[in-house]
This record gives sequence, C-alpha cells and structure tokens, in this order.
Amino acid sequence: MNLDLTGRRALVGGSTQGIGKAVAQELALMGAHITLIARNAEELENVKTGLMNLKQQKHHTIVADFSDPEQLKEVVGKYLSKGNEVNILVNNTGGPAGGPLLQDEPEKFLATFNQHLICNHILAQLVMDGMIASGYGRIINIISTSVKAPLPGLGVSNTIRAAVANWAKTLANEVGKYGVTVNNVLPGATATQRLESIIKNKATKNTQNEEEVKKEMIKEIPLGRFADATEIANAVAFLASPAGAYITGINLPVDGGRLSTL
Repeated sequence: MNLDLTGRRALVGGSTQGIGKAVAQELALMGAHITLIARNAEELENVKTGLMNLKQQKHHTIVADFSDPEQLKEVVGKYLSKGNEVNILVNNTGGPAGGPLLQDEPEKFLATFNQHLICNHILAQLVMDGMIASGYGRIINIISTSVKAPLPGLGVSNTIRAAVANWAKTLANEVGKYGVTVNNVLPGATATQRLESIIKNKATKNTQNEEEVKKEMIKEIPLGRFADATEIANAVAFLASPAGAYITGINLPVDGGRLSTL
C-alpha cells in the first residue's frame, strides 16, 4: 500500500491543537511538507518545531482567522503567490457553541457559515489550480457525525455541517475529472478540548458531574471509549495518500460505531 507523501505539501487548518494538530503530525510522518494555519502565531511555531522532517521537509505556518474570510483569502493567496503549491487541503475549524436552537440568533448561523463553508470554499478555489497542475489533489473536510444524524443541542453546527457535506459532494463530482478527490471525515466523540467543553456544558445543564456525563456518552459507543485525535488523523492520512486515489465524495464516520445509520 502506497502511503508515501514525499514531496507533497499539505495545508492543515486548526492545526495548533486537537484533530488538526494530530493530522499535521501524521502527514509529516508520511513525508509531506506541512503548512499549519491557525490564529495564534506562537502556538503555530511550537507545533511546527515538533513536526517530523525525516525527509528534509520544509514546514511553514500561516496566521489567519477563519472568522474573517477576506483576511484568510488575502494571506493564503499571498502565500501561494510565492510559489508554494498545495497538494492536500485539510479543512478543519472549531464548531460553534451549543444550546437550544430557537435561542440561536440568525447572526450565529451566518458567522458559522462563513467560518466553515465559505472559508472552505475560498481555500479550495485558491489551491485548485496547483492541484490540477501537479496531478495530485486531495481535499479533506473534518466535519461531524451530525452530517448523518443531528446531535441534540448543536443545532447551528448540525445545520452548517450538513451544508459543508453537500458542498463537498458537489465539488467532488466537478473536480474528479482532474484527479482531485474531495472527502469528509466525520469524527465521533474525540478526546479534545472541544469534547471537554461539550461535556462541561452538558453537566451544567443537567446538574450532573462531568464523570457522569462521560459515562453516559461512552455507553452509546460500541467500542466503549472516546477516540484519540490520532485515530481521526489516521483516516485523514489514508484519504490524503496515493492509496486513497479512487475514493471521493464520501462521508467517512470515525466514531467507534456510535452512529446507528449506515
């Protein structure tokens, strides 16, 4: 099986922590040059320093805020204009806070739509020509299992994640003729800061302690545990590799079997 990414460059969003950081680390192990993108310059440099470069890769960072699509377009466009070519795009951005759907203001939907779908679209547009020219293109979106089964208390996220999934499927159909694949990875409950926040909110809302909430969540998972971020990264890495060349337009749950849907 060919999992070698030597000579390829991956642009990884939200890569200073959690799933994004794990993805960057895994792709670096496979030989890819990594471009980390997130808001905090200091944290970006810390992650970059820890990336493997066994094949003398050149890792880069880009400071950008996904809440500002125009700023993202400007800084990434400038980066690419310097001759940097991206072969693998991993779209990954933190989700919005939860709560009852009817209490969410329209502005929250718009902000989340911009942060996820619009930013994903901008990045795809920016890197597509380079992918086509190089003959190697992978776009992988880190979304959520809510694409297949909406999650209680996460109405805004459920809505926007589904929009991203449909955007990705449409794009996959359009760019497949160029050998570019577009896929979605749907993490289940993964041991990240995001999960800690969800557990804390549930505990507060239901007047439970956090350990009780964790136990209830784990009961719903056939494998009996939360995922580690590296396990999500493994799925991303396969889709990014030459071995994943004939897989496109799919939603891949990595959730320990929790989803009851096929």
